[in-house]
Amino acid sequence: MEFKLDVHSHTIASGHAFGTVKEMAHAAAESGFDLFGITEHAKGIPGTCSDVYFKNLRVLPRQMYGIEMMFGSEINIIDYNGRLSLDDDLMEEFLDIRIAGIHDLCYKVGNREQNTAAYLGAMKHPLVDIISHPDDGKIPIDYKTLVMGAKETKTLLEVNNSSLCPESFRINARENYYEMLDLCRKHNVPVIVNSDAHTPYAVGDLNEAEKLLKEIDFPEELVVNRSVKTFKEALQKKRK
Repeated sequence: MEFKLDVHSHTIASGHAFGTVKEMAHAAAESGFDLFGITEHAKGIPGTCSDVYFKNLRVLPRQMYGIEMMFGSEINIIDYNGRLSLDDDLMEEFLDIRIAGIHDLCYKVGNREQNTAAYLGAMKHPLVDIISHPDDGKIPIDYKTLVMGAKETKTLLEVNNSSLCPESFRINARENYYEMLDLCRKHNVPVIVNSDAHTPYAVGDLNEAEKLLKEIDFPEELVVNRSVKTFKEALQKKRK
């Protein structure tokens, strides 16, 4: 499969990443993408952006090095109801792309039912486009409930390449993706593959995720990265 886009990445503004906007965009163009997204961590992660950073995203160009750019945030899910760490007005007015995820730096990990409820609450939010890395064995979830929630709310579930790399701090990601993707196949639920790149050297690296999808013969028609048109159509289904 040829991936045409990646919309989950971080720059130095997130506090623990290592590239600038220009460096990340240039790397994305060299990778052959048609579209690239930069989604800084929202408040709750040590050293990351304040709200005013996101309010100034409008000054950035949406075309760089010949590719389309989207700017947004990976927003923290902060409780079992799925409450988010950015205000709705800010998310709607200033962000091109809205990803929600659990990070244990700003979330008290609960049991399977509590963690699943947190994801479901976030997916029901009309401004959340994507759920990031629902794969960490340290944060147990009910994958059938997650997948059916994604289907109902038309929220994209992410296959996170970073989680599958040997240096990842997340555990059992591969096994959890086996389960999640099998359910996605059975219930016709689309996914998005993202790098979660924190350095220009990781931009364009979707290799581990691609290997996994090939290994299980996951249907290409359920991967929205295959074209910008397919990706944007998936966003519009949620945003109607």
